Amino acid sequence: MDRGVVAGKMVRGAAALVVVVALLAAAYTYGALHWAYSSGERVGYVQKLSKKGWLCKTWEGELTMSPVPGAVPEKFFFTVPDDTVAQLINQGLGKRVSLYYEQHKGVPTSCFGETEFFIVKAKFLE
Repeated sequence: MDRGVVAGKMVRGAAALVVVVALLAAAYTYGALHWAYSSGERVGYVQKLSKKGWLCKTWEGELTMSPVPGAVPEKFFFTVPDDTVAQLINQGLGKRVSLYYEQHKGVPTSCFGETEFFIVKAKFLE
C-alpha cells in the first residue's frame, strides 16, 4: 500500500473522530441544558443579582430564606439565563419573591451559569 494512501486514511479517520466527539459533546450539552433534573420553588428575599463573567456573562444571584423569624437565614444561589426575568428580579430587589427554578446537573462549563439552579420565573409576594 502506498504511504500517501495510508496517511490520507489516517487523516480522514482522525477528522471523523474529531467530528464524532464534537457531536457527542454538543448533544450532551444540549441535554444537560434542556432536561431538568428537578424543579421547584424557593421563597425569600433576593440579596444580590449581578451579571458576572469575563467572556460569558451570566446573571448570578443569592436568595436568603428564613424558615422562621429570628432564625439564621439559608442562602440559595441561582443563575438567571433569561435577561427579561433578570430585569424583573432587579426591579423588585428587597421585596419578598417566589423564584421558580429548574435544576440542571452536569452542565459542562460555567459559560451557561455558575450554579445548577436556573430561574425560569419570578413572582413578587408583597
